[in-house]
Formats: sequence, structure tokens, C-alpha cells
Amino acid sequence: MVDLAIFLALLCLGFFVGRINERRHFASIQRREEDLRDIRVFATRDAPPCRSGALVSGNVVVSVDYFKRFVAFLVGLFGGQIGAYETLVERGRREAVLRMKHEAQGQGASTIVNVKLMTSRVFYSDRRVGSIEVLAYGTAIQGTDINP
Repeated sequence: MVDLAIFLALLCLGFFVGRINERRHFASIQRREEDLRDIRVFATRDAPPCRSGALVSGNVVVSVDYFKRFVAFLVGLFGGQIGAYETLVERGRREAVLRMKHEAQGQGASTIVNVKLMTSRVFYSDRRVGSIEVLAYGTAIQGTDINP
């Protein structure tokens, strides 16, 4: 009975703390996206005429909270889309792009072209994801003729 109480307590703690942390992270992402909105990002391979270019990247590792892991386990039993991990991947991708934009801003770039995203598992055991890594990279360029 004590084990069940501990399990339920950890599940509830994971739900509330994870939810609070996720909301804070999304709010932080939205603020920083607004600050860096002038740096344009394109997936196109061909760079427009520019004065200089440099590789920029952003990397983030985001961990899965206990509650999301439990929900993903339950969905895995019955099959279906694992919505609990969707926000995790979204946060990771947006954060990686923001870090890449921040690096480009430090180099005085106004545009990033040929942007690629890579996602991978960092820690996992028994086929359960523990955390994911997202890498965003591209070529930061200055002085383009692209109109916003």
C-alpha cells in the first residue's frame, strides 16, 4: 500500500511540476522569439548574394518528466499518438532554433539559410525515452537583398 501511495504521489508531483516547468519554458520561448523575430530563417539551400556567411548552430537537451513518461507508457500499451511527447519535441525544436538565432545575432547576421534540424534520443532505457536532443544548424549571412 505504501508503494502505491509513493507511486501516486510521484505521479501527481510529476504532473504539476512538469506542467509548471513546461508553461514557463513556453513563455520564455515566446518572449525570445519576439526579440529575435528580425532574424529570418529559411530552409532553402541557395543563399542569396551576401557579404559573408558562417555556420551557426543551436543545441538543446530536454528531459521527459515522470508524468509524461507514464502517460506515454499507457498509450504505448493501447496504441495511438503520444501527445505527451509532442510538446517535448516542439519545445526542443523551438529552443534549438532560438539558440541558433542568438548565435547568428552575435555574429551580426540578419538571415540564416539552409536550416536543418536533427532530433535524437540522448538517454533511454527499456525502450523508454529519457531525454531528447535537438540540433538546429544553418548558414548565417549578412547583407542580403531579401525583402522581409
